[in-house]
Amino acid sequence: MVGQGRTTSTPLRRRGWRWALIALLAWAGGSQAQLATNIGVDVRAMSMGNAVTADPPGIMSIHFNPAGLARLDGRRMDLQFLAVDLSLSSQFSAPPDYNVFGFSDDPVVCADAPGTGDRCQNFRTGKSGIEGVSLYLPFVNDFVNLPPGPLAAGPVPSFSIRPEGSKFTFATATYLPMVAGFYRDKNDPGNFMGSRVALNRLTYLSPSVGYQVTDTLSIGASVGFSYQAVGLETDFRAPNDLLGFARIVSESICAPFAGESNFALDIILFGICRPNEGLGPFKSLASLDVTMDDRFSPSYNLGILWEPNDRFAWGAVWHSPTKVRMRGRYNIAYSNATRETINGIGSSPTGAIALAVLGVPNYVGLQDTGIINMDITMPAHFQTGIKVKPHERLQFNMDAVWTDYSTWDAFNFEFDSSNAALALARLFTPGATSDTLSYPLNFRSTWNLAFGAEFTVNDRLKLRAGFEPRASAIPNNRRMPMVPINEARYYSVGLGYRWSEDTEFDFAFAMLESRDHVPANSSCSANCTGINNMVYNPYAGLDIKTKATINMFGFAYRTRF
Repeated sequence: MVGQGRTTSTPLRRRGWRWALIALLAWAGGSQAQLATNIGVDVRAMSMGNAVTADPPGIMSIHFNPAGLARLDGRRMDLQFLAVDLSLSSQFSAPPDYNVFGFSDDPVVCADAPGTGDRCQNFRTGKSGIEGVSLYLPFVNDFVNLPPGPLAAGPVPSFSIRPEGSKFTFATATYLPMVAGFYRDKNDPGNFMGSRVALNRLTYLSPSVGYQVTDTLSIGASVGFSYQAVGLETDFRAPNDLLGFARIVSESICAPFAGESNFALDIILFGICRPNEGLGPFKSLASLDVTMDDRFSPSYNLGILWEPNDRFAWGAVWHSPTKVRMRGRYNIAYSNATRETINGIGSSPTGAIALAVLGVPNYVGLQDTGIINMDITMPAHFQTGIKVKPHERLQFNMDAVWTDYSTWDAFNFEFDSSNAALALARLFTPGATSDTLSYPLNFRSTWNLAFGAEFTVNDRLKLRAGFEPRASAIPNNRRMPMVPINEARYYSVGLGYRWSEDTEFDFAFAMLESRDHVPANSSCSANCTGINNMVYNPYAGLDIKTKATINMFGFAYRTRF
């Protein structure tokens, strides 16, 4: 896999602010819940709608139900290959009477030529999409943009062994519980919620054991050691009434004094007329480039499996909550308008006093850099299900799936020092301090069902299908384009072929699709209006529609040796 396209060192492409980082992490967590949970872990599970708790899929029982390892004998090896094609799109449109403090010439939705006027005469639908997939590389600590097209991964290995005569089966696997990322064109209107994003969780070692308690009852446990990383580059803007007023001041009040340097005016107007370029609701204010990782993130899974006969089985698995301490670096590059405005105010005696009262520095440099930390708990996950065989050739599976996202009421960030962006955030964000920032999420725990079916054609061939209607952990008032997976539908088909007594092949194709509509002023993580909604509503006042589609193809080679 070879990177292409952008380099990571171009400052103009590193636009954004830390609020967008918060949105990214919300997306990262959301991905764990709605996008990546159980997806791409095992090919056979993919084809059964992930409803396999009562019928765990070979060595990857490590993830789906470690008790299933007790059904394996001898020495086994699985090699799995996966190809994923990701498509994310958003549409932005202006509702009737759209304006921000009297301005409506937002280039995201306005087709007028620049400078035509404050009021837009010809609205259009702003369309955003992605160009390809980005990955964050461990140890190198940098992004890689992959060529457009499906992302291929593999071979992903796993091994198990059960000594002859023993009731214990031991196993380990390397797999990807979560991997996602994308990059956009530099002119894409969606860049205010991530021009380049990557997040990975790689379980590199998972020592596991299954134990056969009786002929019908098994239990199991596994421990996972994982690497987790997040990377983000994004633009930042705030189409807010406060910045609309700033534009009025710049274009109306200060216009008669353009080009003048007058001490009296600085005193009276707090230096707000000094900048050659003023602020506005539709201007980029800054950019963000941040990377964080945790190279040792342990977790555990517990499972039980009861198989009283060939026609019925019941199973359950518990995935522990996982504490992750991510640490990395951030770089905030301020726009010319932001620097000139704050530095102009700061150079006025009265303006400097006003900034000091507000706790805002009176001078802003080109950029701020430093260390950022974040503690996050990956939510607990519980899944239980049954297997029923009404006929010797036909099998139905059904699972109930729960994920505890109610623990994500807020994300809390720690910075190694204060800076201009954080000082401004304190004015609009309850609970923010000079070196910490808390962002409310109000996520909720979810329950959903999953279904799978398998038809045995003959001794060698089995056909499979699955369906999983996934619930959304994100409440309506917190939905955003950066987290385009809300309520989703997962469909899958596949087959298994026994090549010989010791070797099997599995194939699967799956598709997950999610659509969402966020009406204007309905989500304070995307499009709320009002003077106190700067963190973070880059599309304030606009209607938003999103669509996410993930197509996956998997192939597994399983053998005894």
